[in-house]
Amino acid sequence: MIRQIDHVAIAVPDLRAAWALFGEVMGGEFITGGDSPEVGIRVLQIKFPPGVKIELISPLDEESYLHGYFEKRGPGFHHLTMLVDDVEAADGELREQGYETTGLDLDDPTWRETYMRPKSAFGSLVQLTDSPADWHTPQTHITVEQVLAGEVVWVDGATAALRSELE
Repeated sequence: MIRQIDHVAIAVPDLRAAWALFGEVMGGEFITGGDSPEVGIRVLQIKFPPGVKIELISPLDEESYLHGYFEKRGPGFHHLTMLVDDVEAADGELREQGYETTGLDLDDPTWRETYMRPKSAFGSLVQLTDSPADWHTPQTHITVEQVLAGEVVWVDGATAALRSELE
């Protein structure tokens, strides 16, 4: 079922401080990032040898679901994302085996997803996706500073763009 592990997401209250640790001190390579206003988060993806990715997620404002998450659990591990060949089939197979899933979303062909509920995955939120996008090659049209400054936004499930280009 699982084609590969894509990333581990870490919820952080201060994305700039998290980048200082994971990027500047530990030597992670910036891949991509941007704001996801519909979810209320800013994302920064970082790659480490031999290709392991960490996704740092931070709330955009006090309305973001991450504020409630921080109150309940604090910063730290948020979810594990795995790539599958067909997320709809994977969701069905998990349900057939008695595991609870939630949030099956097939609307965006660049990021179709479902989640295994933590009570079915030993306390961990597991995201499954069948995205065809290349999530491991660093994007050269944006910089980490632009992401940290809020100048980058996701225009679909797999494309980050400068806000100034969209105006």
